[in-house]
Amino acid sequence: MAAATVVIPARFGSTRFPAKILASATGRPLVQHVVDQVRKCLRVREVIVATDDERIAAALRPFETRCVMTSPAHQSGTDRIAEVARGLRDELIVNVQGDEPEIEPEIVDGLIERLETGRDDMATAATPFPHRADPSDPNLVKVVVNRAGQAIYFSRSPIPYHRDQSAPGNAAYYLHLGIYAYRRPFLLEFASWPPTPLEQTEKLEQLRALEHGRSIFVLKTPRATHGIDTPEQYEAFVERSRQSAVGSRQEQS
Repeated sequence: MAAATVVIPARFGSTRFPAKILASATGRPLVQHVVDQVRKCLRVREVIVATDDERIAAALRPFETRCVMTSPAHQSGTDRIAEVARGLRDELIVNVQGDEPEIEPEIVDGLIERLETGRDDMATAATPFPHRADPSDPNLVKVVVNRAGQAIYFSRSPIPYHRDQSAPGNAAYYLHLGIYAYRRPFLLEFASWPPTPLEQTEKLEQLRALEHGRSIFVLKTPRATHGIDTPEQYEAFVERSRQSAVGSRQEQS
C-alpha cells in the first residue's frame, strides 16, 4: 500500500462568505471538520492544512492539526498543494477542499486505492446529476468519461449535449466533485506547466492535464457531499451537525 497524504488548501478570503474557513458556530472551525472527516480514512497517513494566513494556523493549533505556511502568491489551491508536496515523501497526494466538512472518507480512500492499483496520473470523483440541479448552470461542472472510467472532457456547459431530448438512450449528466488525488511526481510536473488554452477558456484547471495527454480516472460515487459556499449553506450544516450530535447522545443514553 502506497503512503498517502491529504493536503487541504485553506485561504482566509471568500467572496460570497468572508472568513468562512474559520466559521465556528459548531465549536470547531469549518476546515477542522474537514480534517476530522479525512482522519477517518483508512488509507491516509497524514493530514496537512496548507495556508498563507497565520489566523488559520492559530485557530487550528488547539486541535493539534498540522499546518504548513505557504506563499501568498499562489493563484490556485493546486499550486499551494504542490509547494507542500515538494517537502513530502509520500507517493500519493490528495487535494481535499477546505469547505467540504462532510466529505465522505470512502471517496478519499477510493481515489487512493485507484492510484495504488491503476496507472492513471491522477484521479477525481463525480456523481449522477442531482434530480433538481440544472445542467446548464456553469457553476456545476460536468464531466464525460470513457469506458475505462477516464475523463474525456470537463465543461461548464451541458455535456454530453442531448440532441434528442426524448431519446431513452441519452447518456447521463455527471457532476464533477472538486477532489483530486495525484501521483506526487505528476503533481509537481503539472504545477510547472503554464495554463493551457482550454483551461483558460473554461476556467477549469484539470483541463491542463487532458491537454497534455495525461489520464484522469473518474471515480463514480452515488451522491455528492455538501460544500459550503454561502452563509445559508453553513447554517444548514450547523443544523445537521446539531441534529447528529443529539442523535449520538440519544444512542449513548
